Amino acid sequence: MASGPGGPLLTRRQLNRTLLGRQGLLERSAADPIAVVERLVGLQAQEPNDPYVGLWSRIAPFDPLVLSDALEARQVVRLGLMRTTLHLVTADDALRLAPIMDDVPRRTFRNTPFARALRGLDTDAVISEARGALAERPMTPSDLGKYLAVRWPERDPSALAYLARYHLPLVQVPPRGLWRRSGRTTNTVLETWLGRVTESTSVDAIVLRYLRAFGPATVADIRTWSWLTGLGPVVDRLRPALRAFRDEAGRELLDVEDGLLVDAGVHAAVRFLPRYDNVFLSHADRARINGELSWGIDFGSKAPILIDGAIAAAWRVRRDRTTATMTIELGRALSRAERRELDDEAERLALFLDPDVRRATVVVPPG
Repeated sequence: MASGPGGPLLTRRQLNRTLLGRQGLLERSAADPIAVVERLVGLQAQEPNDPYVGLWSRIAPFDPLVLSDALEARQVVRLGLMRTTLHLVTADDALRLAPIMDDVPRRTFRNTPFARALRGLDTDAVISEARGALAERPMTPSDLGKYLAVRWPERDPSALAYLARYHLPLVQVPPRGLWRRSGRTTNTVLETWLGRVTESTSVDAIVLRYLRAFGPATVADIRTWSWLTGLGPVVDRLRPALRAFRDEAGRELLDVEDGLLVDAGVHAAVRFLPRYDNVFLSHADRARINGELSWGIDFGSKAPILIDGAIAAAWRVRRDRTTATMTIELGRALSRAERRELDDEAERLALFLDPDVRRATVVVPPG
């Protein structure tokens, strides 16, 4: 590891292996799923099955019913947190993170058409009314909008419902999110659902947890993961307890003192990731994880596959009334060993998702 101004140099490949090691994507472990959810500071959960696929790629053996039962038992919850996106987190983390992330959706809402549609309205009164109604009984966004429109009939019901969504910590209640079950998006208030009040914690503690799970990282990376502002003073306070590195572009990377570092030569097995996974959403510069296929608009209906540690293919499962078919699109040519590993992993994932899923169809890139 070469040294220089700003600290020792970490190559892109070493940053890749280090990220995969901290995320549990180099070798599956027999870890407790709930402990993994907490260690990773939550899992993206816009798609109900995403957390299950994310944990299947990190844990062996993984029983999806352990997570599903924990969701039903209110040990984990699904709610909007980092980047205003839906995350699955432990109940304890929901109560810790919600107050810290509270300003993110509020700032985001100001720039939406819904905010413009509610100009001149006493929004605090709407939020208070919504909180009381949702604490009394869970509602779908549509039902909440209709309920609020009775009191504010001149306003768009959807805008009223979105105001509540962006200003209240709302949990999506089961059966939505349960394994092989579904249900309409139905929300209630976090504290009502858990029967506990939110806890006081510091931004400093959350930044340290981010670095442990995703570091070494730049301040811009922390901001990308969280959408929090004012991180400069936080980093300044933490700096005496952090170590510094630099990447190939000369940028400073910060890390916890005892953070895992993985050698660049370590083998990275093929890993299928869910459509949204924080492993490729939590850095301003995704060079450490992007390969032939960088995560972007093309993955709106597909999910990435890591080959040799980087995104090199995409997968999806399409279902009709009687069958489900997995399709894999390659972004680059594979060696024979990579192709065998890909086929084996695809077959295991298909069996995990649904025994009726047909074995994967692989689409080879032209040329």
